[in-house]
Amino acid sequence: MSSLDAAGPVRAADGRVLDRVVLRGLRAVGRHGVFEAERRDGQAFALDVALHLDVAEAAAGDDLTATVDYGALAEELVTVLTGEPVALLETLAERVAAVCLARSPRVAAVDVVVHKPQAPLSVPFDDVEVAVRRVRA
Repeated sequence: MSSLDAAGPVRAADGRVLDRVVLRGLRAVGRHGVFEAERRDGQAFALDVALHLDVAEAAAGDDLTATVDYGALAEELVTVLTGEPVALLETLAERVAAVCLARSPRVAAVDVVVHKPQAPLSVPFDDVEVAVRRVRA
């Protein structure tokens, strides 16, 4: 199970499990980190996001306006990854979550996983990730 799936389902007010629109492995070079070299040289980052919403209306009407345009969202998220540097992955995850929730009032919650596979660690590793879930207030 990936970190994106670990938090479990999000339920609507009536108890139904909401559907998900998922983007996995969205990649870009960013300049995030606490060390000067990370900010100067940049490195690869990746995102996984799951938007929790009801897609029944979109499916029934084959209507993009009744769901989330994941192509447009992907472009916005790459802008966050390549944009203003932050020190912490936690801050980056928070920014990504805010963009996802702002994309459509239909999105009830979002799960975000930020990956930093080239983090400056002194031991062998596969990935560093921060996972957050944010629910519309």
